[in-house]
Amino acid sequence: MILPVYVHYTYTGSIISSMKAKTSITLSSDILAEVDRNAGSKASRSAFIETVLREYFKAKVREAIHARDLELINAHVDYLARESQELDKYQAPIEWENGAR
Repeated sequence: MILPVYVHYTYTGSIISSMKAKTSITLSSDILAEVDRNAGSKASRSAFIETVLREYFKAKVREAIHARDLELINAHVDYLARESQELDKYQAPIEWENGAR
């Protein structure tokens, strides 16, 4: 038996993310209660879960970018330290007004 898949399209700024497919998931009752509490009366469960998942995936991308940047910085730390020390030579002296720091 072939079950139909219901798909509708909404514009979310990306062609890839605009296709939606109906699906079914199983959640613990305490998780579902939290979803209902956090979604509020104006948002559907689906919209809330989709928003949470989008934020999760964005965070994963940010984490990967951060890890890559940190790896690059660490790989070039000696060069960056030398460059920073070189730039210190050109730093104008700080003159404190009225002796305040």
